[in-house]
Amino acid sequence: MAVSRTKKAFHSLRESKRGLIGCLIVLAVLAIAVLAPWISPFDPLKQVLALRLKPPGFQSSQGTHWFGTDHLGRDIASRIIYGSRVSLQISLIAVSIAATLGILIGLLTGYFRGTVDSLFMRLADIQLAFPFILLIIAVVSVLGPSMQNIIIVLGITGWVVFARIVRSEVLSLREREFITASRALGSSQAKILFLHLLPNVGASCIVIATLEIARMIMVEAGLSFLGLGIPPPTPCWGGALADGRTYLFTSWWLATFPGIALMTTILGVNMMGDWLRDFFA
Repeated sequence: MAVSRTKKAFHSLRESKRGLIGCLIVLAVLAIAVLAPWISPFDPLKQVLALRLKPPGFQSSQGTHWFGTDHLGRDIASRIIYGSRVSLQISLIAVSIAATLGILIGLLTGYFRGTVDSLFMRLADIQLAFPFILLIIAVVSVLGPSMQNIIIVLGITGWVVFARIVRSEVLSLREREFITASRALGSSQAKILFLHLLPNVGASCIVIATLEIARMIMVEAGLSFLGLGIPPPTPCWGGALADGRTYLFTSWWLATFPGIALMTTILGVNMMGDWLRDFFA
């Protein structure tokens, strides 16, 4: 069954140019992030003021700076490569936390309903009524900018979308014949939740998680751009955009290449998410 499903997925991917391009982009970014120490041409933290604001393709005694250098003489290509690690690490861990919380809450509220359902859904309504980015900015401003704080905040505040989707599906599934039969056979509540209901909502959760990764990357970049994300000198795409805005008309490459990396990654994740949505439909 698993082999058949895998073959079907590969066949669907070959038929979908958009999905194939998205998956290739995501795999390329993952490979760059994993292999960063070996493929990075320079130390991303090393400052050489004599080489500041050099254009793309500049040849120095240390090698070629393909994307140029920034205002502190650091190689932009190397900082983009290492910045991919930061973006992926934050987004993947944050989405994992959000998915775990949201799926668990969605299963419990959709199956048991009652007071627990009302409590969590009102909490979700309150959180959705408050602008997400403002909530993140407020919390990070209090806790302070750091990778750990950003992951915690994004993970804890991202549960709502998972919980609502899972809850709506569980409300329908709990009345299905196989759940009624499982109860009649004396299955425990935990078995019904995690062996019968959870696999049936897994496809929706995968699609949501894929799209949430793109959103988390964007939010992290936005926070770093505002100075509330990853503190310098750690390389990150949002921080590179913030550094480059001052030199936008004189040294365009400072913001252009990190922006292209950010846009391409988010585009690839969204394209892969669209393909997964169609595949599981």
